Formats: sequence, C-alpha cells, structure tokens
Amino acid sequence: MAVGSAAQGSSKRPLWIALGIVVLFGLIAYSLFRQASAVDRPVPYTNDADYFKYGSISSDVHGIPYWIWVTMPEVCRGDLPGGYASLGVIQEPGKPTPIGFSIRKVGFVDQVGPNCGLCHTASVRSTPQSTPVVYLGAPAQQLNLMGYFGFLFSCGSSPSFTTENVVAAIEQHKPLSFLERQIYSIAVPRVKKALIEGSVQFASITVGRPPWGPGRVDTFNPYKVLVFHDDMSKDKSIGTADFMSIWNQQSREGMWLHWDGNNDSLDERNLSASIGAGATPKTLSDSANMAGITRIKNWITTLPPPRYPFPIDGAKADAGARIYEAQCASCHEEGHKGYGAVIPLAYLKTDPERQLAFDEAMAAKMNTIGEGQPWAFHRFHSTDGYASHPLDGIWLRAPYLHNGSVPTLAELLAPPAERRSTFYRGNDVYDPLRVGFISDVAGTGSRHFYLFDTHDRGNGNGGHLYGTDLSPADKDALLEYLKTE
Repeated sequence: MAVGSAAQGSSKRPLWIALGIVVLFGLIAYSLFRQASAVDRPVPYTNDADYFKYGSISSDVHGIPYWIWVTMPEVCRGDLPGGYASLGVIQEPGKPTPIGFSIRKVGFVDQVGPNCGLCHTASVRSTPQSTPVVYLGAPAQQLNLMGYFGFLFSCGSSPSFTTENVVAAIEQHKPLSFLERQIYSIAVPRVKKALIEGSVQFASITVGRPPWGPGRVDTFNPYKVLVFHDDMSKDKSIGTADFMSIWNQQSREGMWLHWDGNNDSLDERNLSASIGAGATPKTLSDSANMAGITRIKNWITTLPPPRYPFPIDGAKADAGARIYEAQCASCHEEGHKGYGAVIPLAYLKTDPERQLAFDEAMAAKMNTIGEGQPWAFHRFHSTDGYASHPLDGIWLRAPYLHNGSVPTLAELLAPPAERRSTFYRGNDVYDPLRVGFISDVAGTGSRHFYLFDTHDRGNGNGGHLYGTDLSPADKDALLEYLKTE
C-alpha cells in the first residue's frame, strides 16, 4: 500500500505543477493587463515647436487607434483616393503622422487625435514645383478639415470597414501578434460604432449648409451637438469662418478675440479651441493635459509673425506706410480708438451669418463649460459685429474677411462689385502680385481645390469698403507696405 500511494502521488505531481504554471502565467498576464490598462501616456517632446506640431492637447485620450487610422484610406480607398495628403495635411519626412496630430499610448494601443497645429500650420510654395515652406501659427488655408471628418465618418460607416479588412491592411505595414489581433478584433467594432454615431452628429451641423471648404470651420455649431446635445433640426445658423493666425499672442492680451470678438480671455479662447479639436472638460481637468495646452500657449505668446518671403519695393512700401496710416491704422494699429474693438456690422457691412450664429443664448451655454474648475468659462458674450485685429503677417492670412470670401488683398481694396464671385480655395502656391494664394486653378495632382461661391449663404464678399476708393497707384503702394507687416 505504501508503495502504491507513493506511485499515485508521484503521478499527480505533474498535474499540480502544470496547474501551478498555468495559474502563475495567469497572474502574470492579469498583472500585465492591469498595468497596460492603466497606461495613459502621450508622446513627449523637448522642443516647443515640435510639441506644437505633434504634442497632445488631450483629444487623443478618445482618439482612433493609430494603425486603424493609418490604414483607413487603404480600407476605404474609394472614399479618399489620394490619402490624407489630398486633404492638405502637411507630412514631414520620417514622422509617424502629419503635422497637427498627436499620439498617446492608452492601454495596449497608440491613439491619434488632432491638436492646434492641424488648423494653424500653413504651407507655401512659390511655384507648383517648389518644395513647400511650412509656417507654424498660420491659418491652414490649404486644409480641408470638413473633408477629413467627412472621410472618417464615411469610412467608419462603410461595409468595407471590418475587422478582417483592417487587420489585413495593417499587416501590409507590420506583422501582428496573436494578442494584437485580439485587440483589433475589439477595437475595430468600437471605432466603427463611434464613427457611425459621429456621422449622425456631423450631418446635423453640415447638411443643409454650404460646405466649409479648405481653410474654414464652423466654430461653434459643433458645440451645440457635442457638448450641449442640442436638437439642431430647427437651427439653421451658419458659423463657418476662416482659421485665424495664432502667432504673437502677447499683442492680443485683453483684446476682443474670435472673429466676432465674443471673448477677451486668451485662456478661454485657447481652451475653447482645444475642446473644438476634441478635448473635453473632463480631459482638461487633468493637470498633465492642461500643462500641454499651457505649454503651447506660452510658445505662441511670443511666436513672431513670419516675414514676407518675396522681394519688396522699399520706396513703394514707404509711400504705402503713409496711406496705411490714413486708411487702416484707426482699426488695426495699437493706440488707435478702433484697435481690437468690435466694429458693428452697420459700419462693416460684411456677411452677418457668423456673428448671428453666436447669440446670447449660445454665450450663456458657453459660460457653463468647466463649472467647478479653476479654468471655468465666464467671459463669453454676443456682439453686434466683427473684431478688428492686428495685421501682423497679413500676407499669409489669405483669403480675407472673416469668412475667407476675398482671395487676395488686391481684391479687398476693390469695390465689392469688382471682387470675384467664385474662386478656388486650397492651393498653397503664392501670388505675390495680388498678395494671396493662386485661386484660379481647379487642382493639381491628387489635390482638387474647392470652388468657393460667394452667393452661398454665409459666403458673402461685400463690405469692408476701406481703401476701395484709392487710386491704382495708392493701392499698389498700400499693398507693398502690407507685405512688411
């Protein structure tokens, strides 16, 4: 009996050892899973300019997994034949994303989200064959932001967007482990669900309104859906306006900001823009996320406006300085009464839709954002016009007026009847003669430019009659001086 018992115990020992190994590996796997699940780490950058281009503002907390995002143009090839580049994003060599996208490790995966650099980085070429020069802090007039979001929602809703197709596309770039395959089997359906839901919200603020076109965005209507969950079925407002330059912010401290001058706090302007890019009041309550936005704010505070890169006729510019003082300085030069003020539409006579879209009810809602937080909004209000701003770097802020309805400074000095009623937006080839971007070309390569029609609601190019009655020689001199701003 003793021998039999010993033999039986010996035969069970491997089972206990195997069971112990399984339990051990299970505990290790569980521990690794817990540790990975707790990971929430944006990619760090030591250089402030790099942080502006690629650093997190916390939109990536709820971003799209990196490899899903990368392969979406391949999975839904018919929706975006030219890839993301066809939308006017700027891709630097060797970088994992174009400028304006950050990466954050969340759990097991890297996630991608937009940041300030997406809408505030421009490319400029002197000829169609030239290498683009990148300007940080400039309005991204070449960026088709509506096309970008439209593609994401269209692809996510497509029958082609399946786990099988996404995994196959990713494996064209890199091999996937068994664990990674399991992760994407969970992630793809979740991304699809979120994008389908987002497409409904997106439609509620775009259908029935003119397309944004490159270089523009409906700034505050998205808040009504994404933040306040408003019913947009009866709201027909159009808040579409051009991206603004964000360099030299120290000169704008205390000034009325946004196109309609609805806030005078740089902090509230920056945070509201971050929420517009995908941050949320919850992600902004995290001190690390707030530190990233503060870092960008500090950098753009002293970021100088870019110098005009083409030749300037010095004598003509000197003559134009006197004309500028007489025609423009009262609103656009520090120390003058109209500088940084809101100019009523009764005087400006420009398109009213952007101003009308932000009324007192909307201002009251905006002032509820961040309640209980030290950064809570409280400076929003409605106005009766549009704010005058400094003209620093004005050469790179084309097209002109708040809605980008005038392609060049030369046309802004012409009476409204002589301004073009249609032109193409999105080209980054510069026109030094008229001071703006080439706008009579329908497309180049994979880029198809947007035909902007000033007859569409919200796109009017009237008003701002200042300087329109100058002589041709004085207009030329003024244009030359404005190149120096």
